[in-house]
Amino acid sequence: MGYRKLGRTSDQRKAMLRDLATSLIVSERITTTETRAKELRKIVDKLVTLGKRGDLAAKRRAGQTVRNVEITNEDGTTQHALQKLFDDIAPRFEDRQGGYTSIKKLGERRGDGAELVIIEFMQGAVTTSEEA
Repeated sequence: MGYRKLGRTSDQRKAMLRDLATSLIVSERITTTETRAKELRKIVDKLVTLGKRGDLAAKRRAGQTVRNVEITNEDGTTQHALQKLFDDIAPRFEDRQGGYTSIKKLGERRGDGAELVIIEFMQGAVTTSEEA
């Protein structure tokens, strides 16, 4: 099987992953369970690839997944999550061919023992410095 069902029906699973993807775009780092993070990584990597394309068709396609959430920046301006994906996040990965997110393990959740992880965007393209 190519995906995890996460104990939900297909519409519930799709809604949950859309919410997680939007939250990751807005805050750039979220804490969730390991299985959810592994499924989320597939979706977010595709969204960043669409963001790198940057054309109207890519924006419409990404808009089908990303929720319409307004973000207030530190300077008081507002932007939507989709704008942040296309204007801020995707340009960081112009030179990268994939692997836009990283997953770091935190340990087990106290209540049910589920493995908790932090999923976050990588720091962008790796730059090599020339030796002088």
